[in-house]
Amino acid sequence: MKQTDTHPASNSENSLEERIRLKIDSIAALADDLPAVVIIHNFQKGMSVEYISPRGVRELGFTVEQIREMGEEYHSKFFNQEDIPEQIAKMTDLLQKNSDEEIASLFQQVRASENHPWAWHLTTIKILMRDDEGKVLLTIALAFPIDPLHHVTAKVARLLDENIFLRKNYSRFSKLSAREKEILKYIALGKSAAECAEELFISVTTVETHRRNLKKKLGTSSSFEISQYARAFDLI
Repeated sequence: MKQTDTHPASNSENSLEERIRLKIDSIAALADDLPAVVIIHNFQKGMSVEYISPRGVRELGFTVEQIREMGEEYHSKFFNQEDIPEQIAKMTDLLQKNSDEEIASLFQQVRASENHPWAWHLTTIKILMRDDEGKVLLTIALAFPIDPLHHVTAKVARLLDENIFLRKNYSRFSKLSAREKEILKYIALGKSAAECAEELFISVTTVETHRRNLKKKLGTSSSFEISQYARAFDLI
């Protein structure tokens, strides 16, 4: 039998606010020792920032209170808007799964103002706290800056370039049929029309037709750009 809560609703709300404060305090106690910016979002307040670590405060040049008061404007003020659709898609998936085992990772471009250059971060996000009904309340994000002097930067730069290429060309790529994507893959691998035909059990003429169509849809006949599509969309 469910026990009836005899406390006023305000007490319950205060209890939740107190638990939020205690959770944030426990994170804040060690956040400045981490090699990343720590951000805690409240998803029941429009994904507003509840907490950002001192490292983030220094990078953005605003106090925690000022950032908290920005509400959702925080996301348009500091982040490259080209990254937002990917972020929304990954956050939606994370919230729908509502599992402690799930994480979302993405590259983000951040800057303190229009007078500053974009700085790349690799951000990993997970659920930190739920309310009394099991709904996601807080998420925690660790945003690791990508050091331009680090030895892996060249590899990261290639990943970032592919990520940018993917976002800019997704609409074109999505127009390709399944067969055209297969032909695209073989072109990127350097296969001839005859080799493609043999692999796919179709005629050389059909392969040539698919080649012309996919190049028209992608707006390119460049072998380099075709290879870019194949890499960015995980065909090779």
